[in-house]
Amino acid sequence: MPAITADAVTLPRLQAPAVGDTERPVRSLTTGPRGFEGEGFPVVRAFAGVSAADLDPFIHMDQMGEVEYQPGEPRGTDWHPHRGFETVTYMIDGRFAHQDSHGGGGLISDGATQWMTAGSGILHIETPPAELVERGGLFHGIQLWVNLPKADKFAAPRYQAIEGQQVRLLASPDGGSLIRVIAGELDGLPGPGLTHTPITLAHTTIEPGARVNLPWNRDFNALVYVLSGRGSVGPVGHPIHQGQLAVLGPGDRITVAADAGQDSNRPAMEVLLLGGKPIREPMFAYGPFVMNSKSEIVEALEDFNAGRFGAIPADALKPHRMR
Repeated sequence: MPAITADAVTLPRLQAPAVGDTERPVRSLTTGPRGFEGEGFPVVRAFAGVSAADLDPFIHMDQMGEVEYQPGEPRGTDWHPHRGFETVTYMIDGRFAHQDSHGGGGLISDGATQWMTAGSGILHIETPPAELVERGGLFHGIQLWVNLPKADKFAAPRYQAIEGQQVRLLASPDGGSLIRVIAGELDGLPGPGLTHTPITLAHTTIEPGARVNLPWNRDFNALVYVLSGRGSVGPVGHPIHQGQLAVLGPGDRITVAADAGQDSNRPAMEVLLLGGKPIREPMFAYGPFVMNSKSEIVEALEDFNAGRFGAIPADALKPHRMR
């Protein structure tokens, strides 16, 4: 872990703090409970217990795995609908197959990201490919739901396949941290993901004893989620470890530091940094639909039942079962 890596010493470095920059303080720290999704793959519910106002424009996030599957154990989801938001699947290690009713699809593997805009309505499936089910193997990723503003709720569905080699690679000012910018920008340097809602999404590897201090858009909220390892976050160094989410207050910069001692099977601290411009609109969610009113939820159900989200392709993927 993780699949996409580089020598941070050779990469462009983020600028050090400027005079007058302020550090974002920690407002809350929560621990995500563990559960199961789809046909039974293990997840950490990263946003559990956090208010919707603090998360806006994000809705939901699961850390999928990290798990070393035995043959026959991998699970995914079957065909299901979405409307009114974007789903982001980031595969840190392992493979996931995707297909949707608007022609999108492919294999998400080893540092790649699938960015699907459900918009007006889409059907899709995410499932481990047959070879992973048959042989087993490492599986670790993130699924994030990003809300759409009312003006974009009925946008045309869109699919983006962002390969791991396309992400923007940066280094911290001291060279001790590798930052992968998937969407949005850091220090004016953009990642490849195209978003309706202005956000930044980045995955950072912090070496033991190192510290990353990076600029953050003042108009965005700021969330720090620990994928693995342990360290501290914020200007006064609140302890934080795997499966915990820190919600930060206002400011210009984010600081995360890795403890000098990490577990032997986790040589560095792995952190997901995310934030966006709050939409601040009414939100009604019902399962796979996220709209602005209850009547729009009813309309989504009616449209889904009437087949208006597109058709499952004739060559549709299906969850693989071992014989």
